[in-house]
Amino acid sequence: MEKKLLECVPNFSEGRDLKKIEQIADCFRAREGVRLLDYQTDADHNRSVITAIGEPERLRDAMVDSFAKAVELIDLTKQDGQHPRIGAVDVVPFVPFRNTTIEDADRIAKETAKAAGERLGVPCFLYEYSATAPHRENLADIRRGQYEGMAEKMKDRALWTPDFGPCRPHPTAGVTAVGARKILIAYNVNLNTPDLSIAKAIAKRVRYSNGGYRCVKAIGIMLKEKNMAQVSMNLTDYTVTAMYQAFEAVKTEAKRYGVSIVESEVVGMLPMQALADCAEYYLQIRDFRPEQILEYRLLEKEE
Repeated sequence: MEKKLLECVPNFSEGRDLKKIEQIADCFRAREGVRLLDYQTDADHNRSVITAIGEPERLRDAMVDSFAKAVELIDLTKQDGQHPRIGAVDVVPFVPFRNTTIEDADRIAKETAKAAGERLGVPCFLYEYSATAPHRENLADIRRGQYEGMAEKMKDRALWTPDFGPCRPHPTAGVTAVGARKILIAYNVNLNTPDLSIAKAIAKRVRYSNGGYRCVKAIGIMLKEKNMAQVSMNLTDYTVTAMYQAFEAVKTEAKRYGVSIVESEVVGMLPMQALADCAEYYLQIRDFRPEQILEYRLLEKEE
């Protein structure tokens, strides 16, 4: 029987000091039952995203080790960046990958959060499928106020007592959101304008919470190094709103301001099917099937 595998995509609030990032990534390297697939950094966001897969318990242990290393290395009192964040380890999602269910991901998420709270003193809020209250399901609701406002926010014990760990933020590592979720695509679109207000206006129009596209979360961000504004999106279900739909929505809204798209980018990894959907749409391929992709068939046979 094939091994059970989960995916973990932790986001760390450090995207500028490569030595620190490498030390955190090392926690996933050369470990039995765990494979580091990818890690990406962004200086403007001041954030790193790691993608790893592994056997559930071994992946959990690697994640806890990386958690400890991040708490040691990252001081949020001295950190700034364009991306909202609440902790040195900002968010830790576990995703079913092979022969695993959302319930498996939920169990490992809770065990990880418990270890971080008890061993490292970092308060952890469970989110998405793992959330213990409706107002904690949405990551944006947990992040509201960011690290700087979290101490005041947590004074409301009825709403913001953490699921694990102390009832106040860690002084330098803040708090963390941990949970089980489905596959998410982090997709950003860069505009040929330095006007952040335009990116924010577009983000407001396309995100679902403001009446936009289902399964789309979006914010406007300024990329100082590139001197351009960005619409930063999370596509929480690409089968509901595809990447090409998100791209076209941003392009259409940008035209209202006389702005065009310079480029787009994917943060982390994504399913092959998501890109196949884009190819089918833009190339107008009739009766296209994923089985027509050579690599898809090879991987299918290997499995």
